[in-house]
Amino acid sequence: MIKVLIADDQQLIRESLRLYLESTGEFSVTALACDGEEVIDCVKQEQPDIILMDIRMPRIDGVQCTKLIKKDYPQVKIIILTTFDDDEYVYNALKHGASGYLLKGIALEELSSAIKTVYGGQAMINPDIASKVLVLFQKMANEGNVMVAPDKNSEKLTETEWKIIRQIAKGLSNKEIANVLCLSEGTVRNYLSTILDKLDLRDRTQLAIWAVQMTLVM
Repeated sequence: MIKVLIADDQQLIRESLRLYLESTGEFSVTALACDGEEVIDCVKQEQPDIILMDIRMPRIDGVQCTKLIKKDYPQVKIIILTTFDDDEYVYNALKHGASGYLLKGIALEELSSAIKTVYGGQAMINPDIASKVLVLFQKMANEGNVMVAPDKNSEKLTETEWKIIRQIAKGLSNKEIANVLCLSEGTVRNYLSTILDKLDLRDRTQLAIWAVQMTLVM
């Protein structure tokens, strides 16, 4: 069962999400938090798998909270939930390690799927803002916000791994990459894990930014 922490300054939203997620039988809501400081305290005590986190919360906002949590608990996945389709929020959330960025208008069934996708190691970006992601990756790469893997590490990559990296840089999901390269989705997941290990990168987002830095998007 996937352990989820819900963080939002509106009680109705917190309780509604909790009721829905627990009703599916697939998730355990370990805690509810109304601001960033509560989120950090809850993570220390509960160490959830996934945090659903509002961008605009009192005391510590969702972006800053993401930065603090990913520093101390890199294994915790964070999905940003917001009503704001705002470039700067998308940019900062991804820069600090968020694995997902979804608008609050998303259907509950889609939210459930997004949580499972992120839990499985993939990124999840709302379709309404996905078109901006590559532009943001380019901005992040230009500003040097992510450590670039040493050139000697890239020499370890196989031809198939390079092909997968190119598709990730284009924003494709594992399923889409599998279709393009005629591989199984499980095989793509295994390749992705190996690639991250070879390049000493944290996650799919860092890999996509690294790929942009390497000018792999054709």
